[in-house]
Amino acid sequence: MADPLPEALGPLLREARARLAAAVDDPALDARLIVEHFSGTTRTQAIADPERRVGRTAIAAIDAALRRRAGGEPVHRILGYREFYGLRLSLSPETLEPRPDTETLVEAVLPFVKAMATREGACRILDLGTGTGAIALALLSAEPAATATGVDIAAGALATAARNAGELGLGDRFTAVQSDWFEKVSGRYHVIAANPPYIPSRDIGNLQDEVRDFDPRLALDGGVDGLNPYRIIAAGAARFLEAESRIAVEIGHTQRDEVTDIFRAAGYASAAALRDLGGNDRVLVFQWG
Repeated sequence: MADPLPEALGPLLREARARLAAAVDDPALDARLIVEHFSGTTRTQAIADPERRVGRTAIAAIDAALRRRAGGEPVHRILGYREFYGLRLSLSPETLEPRPDTETLVEAVLPFVKAMATREGACRILDLGTGTGAIALALLSAEPAATATGVDIAAGALATAARNAGELGLGDRFTAVQSDWFEKVSGRYHVIAANPPYIPSRDIGNLQDEVRDFDPRLALDGGVDGLNPYRIIAAGAARFLEAESRIAVEIGHTQRDEVTDIFRAAGYASAAALRDLGGNDRVLVFQWG
């Protein structure tokens, strides 16, 4: 059993870091995130006032959080939120944890969203498999004339996305729709965006523990070859697209050729291909015709 945690902020941070040292890749960062979150303190306070006292309730919460983190639970699951494109997004068990690589998709379509909003006075976005609402809400935050419909099959994910939209002041421009892909979708859109499940079913067991054990399987499993969602999107999207429009999808880093072939066979032309921060193929953009 771990020794009781110190009550002074400086020693508390050092002890938290020591308890995570053998369990996680970046114990200093995770310890700081946990201590700051549950004690309501900041990095500046830890530096300027290391003897600042932390209350017993906060100490107990920090202790419980450190145990969870040492047991393998991702730090942002413990905190209950993740930053994405400068937005703080609440998480839930039914949502994928949004990751920086997905910001590549936002950057890929944002110029088109802005151009359409300038020209037409509006840009309608459909975010398939919205999860936390990350992609849709990032685009809405960057373009005030845009509106978005977030689609998810999981009611819990949609509730989380709607709550995030409200907390960010974007609720009046975001609509949540429970649907199995296009099943309950209506209307036409200038942009269809998706970070679909793209892991082949047989590979789920080989994922990092933090992904395999805590991200929802529905958001990971792309079928036998990992490409089923792309086939569904390519086959169904045309009737929901405006005449001038874009489809942007996140892909696994080995899937560029296969996904491109799927969309080309369905009548789409390649518009862009982008790599993520690690230099891996990550986002493909297509246009109709």
